[in-house]
Amino acid sequence: MIHFIAENMAPIMFFFLIVFLLIGYPVAFSLAANGLLFFFIGVELAPYSGGSINLSWPLLYAMPERLWGVMSNETLLAIPFFTFMGIVLERSGMAEDLLDTIGQLFGPIRGGLAYAVIFVGALLAATTGVVAASVIAMGLISLPIMLRYGYDRRLASGVIAASGTLAQIIPPSLVLIVLADQLGRSVGDMYKGALIPGLVLTGIYTSYVLLMSIVRPKAMPALPLEARTLGHGVTSLAIALVAAGAVAYAAHVALTPSLGVDADIWGAVVGIIIIYVVAILDRSMNLNMMSRLAQQVIIVLIPPLALIFLVLGTIFLGIATPTEGGAMGAVGALIMAAAKQRLTLDVVRQALASTTRLSSFVIFILIGARVFSLTFYGVNGHVWVEHLLTSLPGGEVGFLIAVNILVFFLAFFLDFFELAFIIVPLLAPAAEKLGIDLIWFGVLLGVNMQTSFMHPPFGFALFYLRSVAARVPYLDKLTGKRIEPVTTGQIYWGAVPFVCIQVLMIGLTILFPQMVMHYKGPTVNPDDVKIEMPALPGLGGGGLGLPPLGAPPAPGNNTSPVPQLTTPPAPGSDLSGPPSFD
Repeated sequence: MIHFIAENMAPIMFFFLIVFLLIGYPVAFSLAANGLLFFFIGVELAPYSGGSINLSWPLLYAMPERLWGVMSNETLLAIPFFTFMGIVLERSGMAEDLLDTIGQLFGPIRGGLAYAVIFVGALLAATTGVVAASVIAMGLISLPIMLRYGYDRRLASGVIAASGTLAQIIPPSLVLIVLADQLGRSVGDMYKGALIPGLVLTGIYTSYVLLMSIVRPKAMPALPLEARTLGHGVTSLAIALVAAGAVAYAAHVALTPSLGVDADIWGAVVGIIIIYVVAILDRSMNLNMMSRLAQQVIIVLIPPLALIFLVLGTIFLGIATPTEGGAMGAVGALIMAAAKQRLTLDVVRQALASTTRLSSFVIFILIGARVFSLTFYGVNGHVWVEHLLTSLPGGEVGFLIAVNILVFFLAFFLDFFELAFIIVPLLAPAAEKLGIDLIWFGVLLGVNMQTSFMHPPFGFALFYLRSVAARVPYLDKLTGKRIEPVTTGQIYWGAVPFVCIQVLMIGLTILFPQMVMHYKGPTVNPDDVKIEMPALPGLGGGGLGLPPLGAPPAPGNNTSPVPQLTTPPAPGSDLSGPPSFD
């Protein structure tokens, strides 16, 4: 029996970790306690293991160095920066302004509020990167409006929860930072790889809303005329955008001789700045060049889009690292909040407190994971997991399907941080051995872990929405009508179609890996590469008056400045002094 336990220490250790987590112990302490407990057991059972346990008491001396590696990891500095940025933006009222403006823009069409929620969810994901902030903000602002105008409760709840979880996959996602760190890959490459899948998922959400607006038109009516406070003006907005595009193209042409390939980016910057300044002047001076709708859309949308470029654009262009991009984003969020006169000491205090809590949570889980992994690797757990996964039928595709099914079901009980720190380090070596690109693998896991926020009954996005949705009937402040509450069952059933969409997105990412693999840039065909060596002076002949390499010197062409002895020394002469040269 002792021999059996010693030779199967790895699966036993992993099983007990799952038991501790299901009982309800905190993740960080479950990892650390499990690691220390089985370290002591492993040291005692090492003589009975037949060499499968490589643990000894001096191995504990390596623990301080492993913990220092966690504390000195500069990549993880991006987590507090992006968290602080997201919370400041949420407190500054950006989500409220975006939802109101985009809701007015899409209001005349059926399902317009749902489109607005998805679009704003994608924008908040690209600026905040925090699911809780996105879901709570949209739940507080848009859910009462959707209920006021007769939206189906399940559909409204599902759209809000799903749009909020886009912060999991659209950069600058905290999940992608952690996954890149655990996989040993660049955060910038992970951001580039995840951008297209995140946008495709947003498009599928929009397509679902379009389909439902056709199949069930009464479930998502258009805004009534009296609710469109900004009036009409889509034509004015279109003209303003065309004018901005023309200015951007002219700036691009003018800047190309001096800036080269970067002229298109700076041309777009010039066009955006000019149209923003014109909108500000038009509103402040009552010039009536644009409609109220066009003014509001331009003034509200451009600052968050500029912040997205400041963060993601500088990372993608290689100007800044993700940590530096997060720092610039945090400063940009403070500037935006101050410009709206909403930057108060209370907002900064709340943002700092929330950032400290989340960062401490991540660090403690990382420390627990380091303790666990020291023991798990000492009992050859990584070898056990690698053999288990690489022996699955179907090769690479079979491995990806099995891993995604495993992560999908574990997401019912574990959140994304727990999955990233416990499961990913065990899966990465097997994926790399099968030749799977780890950025592609990380994006797949990111899309899959996104479902952990949507799973009934444990999805955190559902809990966030439940905390702000009405639990009892209330009277609407605008219409005075009695509004029935949103039940927990309606929230859960509303999430089911979007969980299915996320599973579909996992399949699409497996079938079309180029959605992620574009981060490597264009493919280079080795047959098209030609290497031409330039003629080097003195090596190709004639450069310094020397013959080509390997050729004897030409007669009478001694150009070498080597000194010559004029008279050879006579036999028996004194050679103790220096030689004589002419």
